[in-house]
Amino acid sequence: MRILPSAAVGAVLLAVGIALGGALPALPARLRQALAGLTPESPGRAAAVDRPDAGRDDHPPTDHADAVIRMRPDQIAGQDIVTMRVGGGTLARHLLVPGTITPDTDRIARVPARVVGTVAEMRKRLGDAVQANEVVAILDSREVADAKSEYLTAQVQAELQTINFERQQKLLASRSASEAAFETARAAHLETRLRVDLARQKLSALGLDAAAVAAAQTRDEATPTQSSLRRYPVRAPLAGRIVERKVDVGTAVGKEGDPADLYTVADLSNVWIELSVPTLDLAEVREGARVAVTPGRAGGAERQAEGRVIFVSPFLNADTRSARVVVALPNPDLAWRPGTFVTAEVEIARDVVPVRIPKASVQTIAGRSVVFVRNAEGFEPRAVTLGRSDDAAYAVAAGLEAGAEIAIGNTFLLKAELGKAEAGHDD
Repeated sequence: MRILPSAAVGAVLLAVGIALGGALPALPARLRQALAGLTPESPGRAAAVDRPDAGRDDHPPTDHADAVIRMRPDQIAGQDIVTMRVGGGTLARHLLVPGTITPDTDRIARVPARVVGTVAEMRKRLGDAVQANEVVAILDSREVADAKSEYLTAQVQAELQTINFERQQKLLASRSASEAAFETARAAHLETRLRVDLARQKLSALGLDAAAVAAAQTRDEATPTQSSLRRYPVRAPLAGRIVERKVDVGTAVGKEGDPADLYTVADLSNVWIELSVPTLDLAEVREGARVAVTPGRAGGAERQAEGRVIFVSPFLNADTRSARVVVALPNPDLAWRPGTFVTAEVEIARDVVPVRIPKASVQTIAGRSVVFVRNAEGFEPRAVTLGRSDDAAYAVAAGLEAGAEIAIGNTFLLKAELGKAEAGHDD
């Protein structure tokens, strides 16, 4: 058998290596590197990631502990990569519950017709804003005219009896009048004062001010064709908006069978959210807990507001086995309308953790959770062990300490750079 020279053996192996490298491009990187190692050395390409031990065969290809993504500050700013210092914080756990917006029952009121009469004026239309104690309608009422007349008459009689009593008192002092005449005048004076007080109380029961009635009578004397005796002003009990109008001009009100109310006024600057919480979750809901509210289903809209639990019912619904929970929600722009379905995230726990990082800062590489730590040269990928979480953040159990600066925005760009660098090393 003929033995080939060593030079010929080398040439054969070189040809086999080149042929396998071209025919099997999908071979693992380790095998391709081994085959390529039989070829003469050639200068390699510069990579975005420097790995001091990249040439060692015992370094796992998925381990990025020694990698460095070299980036200048201007490159970091140009790619909008946001960083932050890691510190402790709070993780909040929430209970997701559907709910319905309703008016705050403490901020809704009916405007009643407190006297028998006919609607003479309706000064507010549906949707108009009103202030507390503002006149919203005028009634024409004989009942009011009788009450005002009774007060004004009693007032005049009282003034006359006061004059007579004072005159009898002076005459008695000068011994020009008898004791009996003085006592008679005194009794009449007290009786008329009592009638004035009773008439004033009757006006007060109707919501009228006696001083205003007397002033109106003085004005009526100057304009006898414009009597105000029958006019009864209806006032708003609170500030808000007219959400319901129940009568028109000319409608009879106040008697049995007549409409009892003229308007409904609601202050919607604060509303309630009615929740129905199942029995199993009820023990975790506390009065005063924060509640994040979003329209419709969770994540369905960008608009969000925060309210507070103000009431947890001690009773359960016999049919649903759930309890009523009420949330107070500020509504300054009136965007939250009663009847709207919402999703409420009720805060049920708050945990203080020593290291808290945003969820956006974590990337998964080779099955491991990785964050990118800022250093003098750029970023260093670091594997971390995650603990508890909430909707926005993780607690870090191991791998990262407070004070480190990490990337929290556009971290997928750093992951892509790391992947490109690894591909370059594999080549």
